[in-house]
Amino acid sequence: MAHTRPFRPAYLELVDSGELHHRAAAARELLRGCRLCPRRCGVNRLAGEQGACRLGDELRIASAVPHYGEEPPLVGYGGSGTIFLASCNLACLFCQNYELSHGGEGYRASPEDVARTMLALQQRGCHNVNFVTPTHVTPQLLQAIALAAEQGLSVPLVYNCGGYESVATLKLLDGVFDLYMPDFKYADAAVGARLSGVPDYPDVAKAALREMYRQVGDLVCDDDGLAQRGMIIRHLVLPNALAGTRDVARFVVKALSPNAYVNLMDQYRPCFRAQQHPEIARPLRPEEFSEAVRLAWEEGLTQY
Repeated sequence: MAHTRPFRPAYLELVDSGELHHRAAAARELLRGCRLCPRRCGVNRLAGEQGACRLGDELRIASAVPHYGEEPPLVGYGGSGTIFLASCNLACLFCQNYELSHGGEGYRASPEDVARTMLALQQRGCHNVNFVTPTHVTPQLLQAIALAAEQGLSVPLVYNCGGYESVATLKLLDGVFDLYMPDFKYADAAVGARLSGVPDYPDVAKAALREMYRQVGDLVCDDDGLAQRGMIIRHLVLPNALAGTRDVARFVVKALSPNAYVNLMDQYRPCFRAQQHPEIARPLRPEEFSEAVRLAWEEGLTQY
C-alpha cells in the first residue's frame, strides 16, 4: 500500500473538458437494448422495460450515510460516504442486503438528487463517496457525478461492486472512479451459477478486475492512511470452501499484483434463501477462515 500526498480526483479533469457529460450520454445509450452488464438483457430500459436488475431507467437510493464499517483506508475519522443503491445484476442466494438487492427497497432519485446527496456527504466530512452496487445504474451515476463536480465535489469516488462487470462499461468509467472495490466471489463457474445465477462469473470477474487494475493500480493512500486511488478486492470466504480462495488468491497475485489489497472476509452467515441450500445453510467456521488465510498467504498475497 503506497503513500503519497493528496491529489486532485481524476474525474475533475473530465468535467473541465466536458468529457464526463459525453461519457454519461454514451452510457445512457447502453440502456436502449440494455448491455450495461454481462447479462446483456437487451431490454429497452429507456422505455421502462426491465431485465435482470428489475429497473427501467430509474435509479433508487436505499440509504446514504457516513459508514464506519468499510475497510479502514476508506473510513478514516469521517467515514465513507456510502450510497446504497437498490437492485442488483446478480441473484445471490445468501445476500445480506436482500431487501435492497432483491426487494428493490429505496426511493426514486434523479441525477440532481444524487448530486445533492453526494455533496451533502462531502459536507458532513466523509472522505469519499462510495456507491454500493452501481453496475446497473452507471449512466445515471455518471450524469450525477458531472453535476456534483460542477458544484464543488472533490472527494474520491468508490465503485463498490459485485465483480460481474462489462469491460466495455468499465472503459467508460476510466478516469471517473479513483477507487474500485469489486468482489471476487467465486473461482468455480458452477458455484457462481448455483449461488448467484450467472453461468460465467469467474471469467467475467477476472476480465473486469484486470481492467480495473489497468485503470487504477495498487492502492495508494495519503499520509493519514486514507485511500485516494487504487483497488481493494473483497473475497467473502464461504462454508465448504465454495469460494475457491486459493484460486482467487493465485489469480490476484499472478494476473494483477502480489501487493493488491484483498479483504478476506469472515462474516458469512446464512441470509435470504441460504437456509434452503445445505451447502451454505450454516455460518462459516473459524477453522475454515483460518484455512483461507493460510491459502492466501501460500499463494503470495501480502495485503489481506
